[in-house]
Amino acid sequence: MNWEQLLSLKRFGDTNKRIRKEQDETRLGFEVDYDRVIFSSEFRSLQDKTQVIPLSETDFVHTRLTHSLEVSVVGRSLGRKVGQKLLKKYPHLQEVHGYQINDFGAIVAAAALAHDIGNPPFGHSGEKAIGEFFKSGIGKVYKTQLSDKQYQDLCDFEGNANGFKIITQNKLRLSYATLGAFMKYPKESLPKKPTNHIADKKYGLFQTEKHMFENVAEELGLKNRSEKDVSYARHPLAYLVEAADDICYTIIDFEDGINLGLIEEEFALEYLINLVRDNIKTETYYALNNKEERVSYLRALAIGTLIDEAVEIFMNNEEAILNGDFDCALFDKSKYEAQIDDIIKISVENIYQSEEVIDKEIAGYQIINKLLGVYTNAVNKSFDGTASNYDQLILKRLPETIDFSSDDLYERLLAVCHYVSLLSDSKAIMQYNKIRGINL
Repeated sequence: MNWEQLLSLKRFGDTNKRIRKEQDETRLGFEVDYDRVIFSSEFRSLQDKTQVIPLSETDFVHTRLTHSLEVSVVGRSLGRKVGQKLLKKYPHLQEVHGYQINDFGAIVAAAALAHDIGNPPFGHSGEKAIGEFFKSGIGKVYKTQLSDKQYQDLCDFEGNANGFKIITQNKLRLSYATLGAFMKYPKESLPKKPTNHIADKKYGLFQTEKHMFENVAEELGLKNRSEKDVSYARHPLAYLVEAADDICYTIIDFEDGINLGLIEEEFALEYLINLVRDNIKTETYYALNNKEERVSYLRALAIGTLIDEAVEIFMNNEEAILNGDFDCALFDKSKYEAQIDDIIKISVENIYQSEEVIDKEIAGYQIINKLLGVYTNAVNKSFDGTASNYDQLILKRLPETIDFSSDDLYERLLAVCHYVSLLSDSKAIMQYNKIRGINL
């Protein structure tokens, strides 16, 4: 892979090539990507979607929206720092083509901003709830009517693939460079985890976006990893998007746990200090008067430390990354791996598996299962011409912006899943209660 192709400004529908030197410096194409994501309705709905604590009533707990904004800020810093080093290593990118440091930051920031845009309500348990509806629930009946890959898309419903579906809609038309950086798992759902390569950990596109992604991959010059199935090497900047997310959920989710009292302050501060011990200014730290200030100081220091670490790892392995041979996340090569693992472990035990989180995830399963059952039944009966009056009423509540009437069963089922995935946590609860006749 080469950076000239990887930094493509092309958008779907372009008839002329977009040249970097001809860009308006006051409104660069990659910065337009960020703006389009920010103003999208799908991004706005993240303000009411779970990050760690579902439906939290406290102000300082992160939602998917605040998490995404923070990941984009970290991603911008990562991109700029890497861009600075890449332009020194490949001066022709700037001298001949006109690329600037900020271009790298803008691409990573836009992709990072959108990285959770496809996540359904109730966090990762929402993904699992959709999958289990088809794997072991009512939706299992559709298995024999779908291809193996179509059925696998539904059984392992993936927020990353749903996100790619969203950001490739005509109304967004993001640059191919940003689309590539967004794609952490540039493969279809089958074969499942064919190797231990990080790009094979999950999948990143539904069958409906298969040809669209192949077009993006060809333009970017992504390395093809399979002659039989859709599977490509990652866009190098996807490693930075992943690192930005890793930094934020490791450090900031941990901070949420401390502020909520789920992790004891003394214990937690020790873990953070272990991560930043080489950079901490003891006189500054001991001058802080309360828990929030101490945690905030250590959080900022930890994020800065991990940004610099990720940049160093990326540049040390840049050639392997370009060859598609770098097979793990950046922080799997980190000298801070043990400290990061310690923080994640205590977060899993005290936050992600807390009673409050588990109780609301259980409720989320019931809500999503009910919505999928009612909507898939109404949509398919309408297609067959057997819809009851109740089914017709349900259909009137579905948005006209999504096509539920396709002749293809897979596309109809995926449309319902896509619609449910776009609901915020509160909207999903409201619809569930209305269907059950509880709220009018």
